[in-house]
Amino acid sequence: MNIHEYQAKELFDRFQVPSPKGQVASTPEEAAEAARQFAGSKLVIKAQVHAGGRGKGHFKNGFKGGVHLIDSPEQAAEFAAKMLNETLVTVQTGESGRLVRKVMIAEAVDITHEYYLAILMDRASCRPVIVASTEGGMNIEDVAHGSPEKIFRQAVHPLLGLQPYEVRKVTAALGLSGDLAKQFSKLLANLYKLFLECDCSMLEINPLVTTPDGRVLALDAKFGFDDNALYRHPEIVAMRDKEEEDPREVAASEYDLNYIGLDGNIACLVNGAGLAMATMDVIKHFGGEPANFLDVGGGASKEQVTAAFKIILGDPKVKGIMINIFGGIMDCNIIAEGVIAAAKETGLPIPLVVRLEGNNVEAGKAALKASGINITTAATMAEAAEKIVALVN
Repeated sequence: MNIHEYQAKELFDRFQVPSPKGQVASTPEEAAEAARQFAGSKLVIKAQVHAGGRGKGHFKNGFKGGVHLIDSPEQAAEFAAKMLNETLVTVQTGESGRLVRKVMIAEAVDITHEYYLAILMDRASCRPVIVASTEGGMNIEDVAHGSPEKIFRQAVHPLLGLQPYEVRKVTAALGLSGDLAKQFSKLLANLYKLFLECDCSMLEINPLVTTPDGRVLALDAKFGFDDNALYRHPEIVAMRDKEEEDPREVAASEYDLNYIGLDGNIACLVNGAGLAMATMDVIKHFGGEPANFLDVGGGASKEQVTAAFKIILGDPKVKGIMINIFGGIMDCNIIAEGVIAAAKETGLPIPLVVRLEGNNVEAGKAALKASGINITTAATMAEAAEKIVALVN
């Protein structure tokens, strides 16, 4: 789960991470009123979408940039009118872009230097890692490619937690000293506390800045949260903006299905993440393009399978479906019953290839055969992939 920048500022305030004050607005009038709240301050207006590269983006109405300096409530209203309810295209949104439903008016600050700072979960070492660089304000991928020596990493022991000497190492890597070093040390400690207590999977500040008047501030932030821990954080769940997410993924989450939409035309319904990835690979091998990653899990119910089928058929790009089930915990007959129910309800207007193997497979195959539905069966994953690609083509 991701949140907007203005929501990140709320978490910063809660954990005492210094950041410029900001206020969200949904209309030009609200933007003007927000600007009046910061009378005497230099201001910036930012489009609020779940994507990076906003400053270099462009709107489909021709307006350039999703981040602008403004100097009056009137200009805040003018720029908000050009952003709100318009589609912003950035390097991360793709050409389809994202509809801007909110903007944030925030204090603009003069900058002495920009830094990059992030805390991530490193799956290889199974521990949090702090990533820092003196090259902030640009894509960290570009820094990693062009100047990898400018990226500093500090792993943190998950039980011992962030140690003072580790904070000093990160501080030294960024070249901070004196009062700036003291401010940064406190900021990093609070940031790490936020990361742990909110069960974050990613916390990225780009840029972290120092100012001419001697402050260290988190200027922009991206958060990612561990979906499996969200039951512990109803206040964070309340921040979820479903309108920023793929509606298919939203529907799948309501049935505890793991779904990610892709650009192809062959849908996959599989149990198990590894098998789902292998299924996508074998479809590509035979010349097809997967339309999704869909893992129904090891113990899905008939209702979940039916819901998964409907989500797949709701994608107009899908021209064929491949079901690949290996029944360990999963009962193949439950899969068959879900497929039959969904196919009868929708009329199954496209080709369907089913490969079942494992627990109660004979009952599942018998149910599919007796259903009277036009289903192509396959004995192996490769055979199923070859057949669905041929049928779609």
